[in-house]
Formats: sequence, C-alpha cells, structure tokens
Amino acid sequence: MKILKEKLVKQVNKFIMTKKIKGTSERPRLYIYKSNKHLYAQIIDDINNKIIVSSSTISSELKNIYKSKLYGNCKTAKILGQIIAKKSKEKGLQELIFDRGSNIYHGQIKELANSAREEGMIF
Repeated sequence: MKILKEKLVKQVNKFIMTKKIKGTSERPRLYIYKSNKHLYAQIIDDINNKIIVSSSTISSELKNIYKSKLYGNCKTAKILGQIIAKKSKEKGLQELIFDRGSNIYHGQIKELANSAREEGMIF
C-alpha cells in the first residue's frame, strides 16, 4: 500500500508541474526523465505537440564519447547536458523552460542543467 501511495503522489506532483509549465515554439520546454539506469532529455514544443530535439544516455553519440558502461552518474549527465545544448543551438534555440518533472533538483538533474547553462542555454 505504501508503494502505491508513493507512486500516486509522484504522479500527482508530475501532473501539477506539467500543468504549470508550458513550452512554446519561441521558448520550448526542456524535459528531463530519469530512470534507474538512464537519463533522457527532450526539448518539446507543447503548442504544436512536437519533440524538437532529444538525446539520452542510450544514444550512440554519448556512447562514443563516454566509454564506460555506467550511464547513470553525474559525469554522463554533464555530457548529456552539453550534447542537448549543442543540438538546440543548431536548431536556433537559446531560451528554454526547464522541466524537471517529479525529480528533485539534485545530483544528475542539477549537473545536466548546469552543463546546459554553461553551454549558453538560458532558463
């Protein structure tokens, strides 16, 4: 019962966060999803319901840079932030809205956000 309650609370928090945050075509939303093994980053235009740019720790570009098999740590989150920032610059996107979902702004999420800011993203 406790696990179901925690899962429900997490879903409600995610719904509340997504309701508050909406991305536009001028200022899309950078959404971060964290699983037990991998990180996923997507830049989403909510008005047109399109994913503009996406990258993850599963992608081949990160695997070529980072040879280790440990994909769920802060080093890979930092590299993923740099990759997503470079891809968004290629599309002409500088200003974003940061959406951490139901995750706490700590550890991997914080590293990803800071590395994207260092690359020139504004959020």
